[in-house]
Amino acid sequence: MRLHGLLSFPLTPFTPDDKIDLAAYAEHLERQLAAAPAALFVACGTGEFTALGPEEYRDVVATAVRVVDGRVPVVAGCGGGPRLAREFALAAAASGADGLLLLPPYLVAGTPGGLVRHVRYVAEATALPLVVYQRANAVLDPAAAVALLDIPTVTGVKDGLGDVDAMLRLVTAVRTSGHPRAAAFGFLNGLPTAELTVQAYRAIGVDSYSSAVLCFAPDLALAFHRAVERGDEHAVRTLLAEFYLPFVALRDLVPGYAVALVKAGARLGGLDLGPVRPPLVDAAPEHVEQLAGILARGRAALATLNEAAAVNGAAAVDGAAALSGAPAADGAAR
Repeated sequence: MRLHGLLSFPLTPFTPDDKIDLAAYAEHLERQLAAAPAALFVACGTGEFTALGPEEYRDVVATAVRVVDGRVPVVAGCGGGPRLAREFALAAAASGADGLLLLPPYLVAGTPGGLVRHVRYVAEATALPLVVYQRANAVLDPAAAVALLDIPTVTGVKDGLGDVDAMLRLVTAVRTSGHPRAAAFGFLNGLPTAELTVQAYRAIGVDSYSSAVLCFAPDLALAFHRAVERGDEHAVRTLLAEFYLPFVALRDLVPGYAVALVKAGARLGGLDLGPVRPPLVDAAPEHVEQLAGILARGRAALATLNEAAAVNGAAAVDGAAALSGAPAADGAAR
């Protein structure tokens, strides 16, 4: 399960009385599928995995499997202590998931070798392909990354640390290991707003990334991805300056806004996915207002880019064609 392209990490919607809104969730998933991501990663960080009970988790994964109906892989988050992570992995397999994203072990920090033991312990519970999420207390070194190759179902590493130098060392160690699985092993950019680091990560051989923006502004997320794929530096810089950098500055004001602000964005887009669960806090009204302005600024910049492209006869960067089901202007795969 080596994935190429833009990756979707759907939100989990909650009702005012603190239940999961599966109808809204199904609509959210369909909107994500319209953007043609390489895979859906459900019940993960953006999907508030740590806030879900076991039955809720099963409902979220099973609903995603039903709605997606084989159109793209459904990868389910699992995590916590080793025994609990195994139980979530088994629940994901029973619910029909195509793969697993293993989140860091709960609270306890260990050595890179200890992390490999944890990964092996969870991976052996099912036959599902498993991606290791490197962040917080789950930190690999080059030897540990190479050791993952000996766990047959581990197919890659998703990086949430943002240390490009350290990530280069992992990628190089794996690719030059001589292991028969080295070339097929995947590396994903999983930073909260990965668009800011896409170019740096692509330079070290990590070309797939997760996009929280895809959850609430798929037109901007797709336009940026297409600009990166096409090597359109002007469009990339423009979208970074006019949308992504202001969005990240707002996101960084409050811990937990990597989820709460994304839910607010979905609401601005006409799909109310409810509040976040504690310990997260919902976006403040003034911050939601600022987000609306940032979205308007980003879309204005995108419209200007497309107008210029039309005048010059160049390929447009607009992601609307993909969302409507029409082919991309440049024929690029998404």
